[in-house]
Amino acid sequence: MTRCFAIARTLLLGVLLAFTGIAIAQTSDPTPLQFKDSTEETRFHQLTSELRCVMCQNQSLADSNAQIAHDLRREVLDLMREGKSDREVKQFLVDRYGEFVLYKPDVTPGTWLLWFGPLLLVLAGGVVVWRLLRRGNASRGSVGNDDNQEW
Repeated sequence: MTRCFAIARTLLLGVLLAFTGIAIAQTSDPTPLQFKDSTEETRFHQLTSELRCVMCQNQSLADSNAQIAHDLRREVLDLMREGKSDREVKQFLVDRYGEFVLYKPDVTPGTWLLWFGPLLLVLAGGVVVWRLLRRGNASRGSVGNDDNQEW
């Protein structure tokens, strides 16, 4: 009985140590980003608000608290300080993570449906409504010509 307890205790200790290692590996540099001036800070916030967090999916890089968002914000700031333009920074992230990281991807054949899909749906809905209204007017017109109705 004590041997089983000792084995269970050893296994539990091993599992706890394994998760502790993972938790330590997940930590990053907690120091807040330091900007040279307000222009750099404004540009940084504008740029990170246009980029999507690759983990959270519905949050911008500026708003996300995910570990990868912290790392990517530091990467964006480093790229800005290397003299890269906003377009080059975005292209760097697109090369790594795909068009998904952009809230406003460029208009390309691969993104036509994304850009023009809502307009196509509105147009299709308008055509359906127009046909239904036209059909309703045609059927009302045929009833109005019937003189044998009592009312």
